[in-house]
Amino acid sequence: MATFLLVHGGGDIGWFWHLVEERLRARGHETIAPDLPSGNDEATLDDYVSVLIEAAADRSDLVIVGHSYGAYTATAAATRLPTRLLVLLAGMIPAPGESPNDWWSNTGYSEAVKEQAALDDGRTGNDDPYISFYNGVPRPLAEEALRRAEHRSESPVVAETPWPLHAWPPIPTRYIVCKDDNFFPPAFLRRLAHDRLGITPDEIPGGHCAALSHPGELADLLVGYLD
Repeated sequence: MATFLLVHGGGDIGWFWHLVEERLRARGHETIAPDLPSGNDEATLDDYVSVLIEAAADRSDLVIVGHSYGAYTATAAATRLPTRLLVLLAGMIPAPGESPNDWWSNTGYSEAVKEQAALDDGRTGNDDPYISFYNGVPRPLAEEALRRAEHRSESPVVAETPWPLHAWPPIPTRYIVCKDDNFFPPAFLRRLAHDRLGITPDEIPGGHCAALSHPGELADLLVGYLD
């Protein structure tokens, strides 16, 4: 059995993973889903990584899963922990020396959103988070997610910090695209995974927050990676 270290995305908390945790634990696996120090404007990337290292103390055989913005922290932590597998769920794949703030323009994100929005009547990139971010999540659950993550803005220090690794770590890596993602267009992520990791991603149904809308499918895929 493995220990899954689950890293939430920007402006979020570990609660994001609770439905996936239930399913992984039901299969005998351990899970850890700490809250990163979002909301602390002085927090550094090292502070973020330290939270993961402390949370996973004395654990081995780790599967580290980073969602969205959490990919920056997950990949940095993976090199400092006994990591069996690194998984990015709709993750921002960083390049060496690239800060989160630079990632958006470097990857052509805005152009990709405009292209997809023209095809889906403006659902992609919509200002309404229930359309662009929590699409497919039951409304009461989405409302609870927003309530719990209120005031959890990301540290501007982390946003300006270059990704510290010189190359992608020599750790087996998988990438997951959410087929109905209205925040990170699936075609954009497929291209990014190919260009930056040289891999073809796996895909699951659901929007950007598939851990809330399709936790069963996500848990099945994560467990399947252990084989």
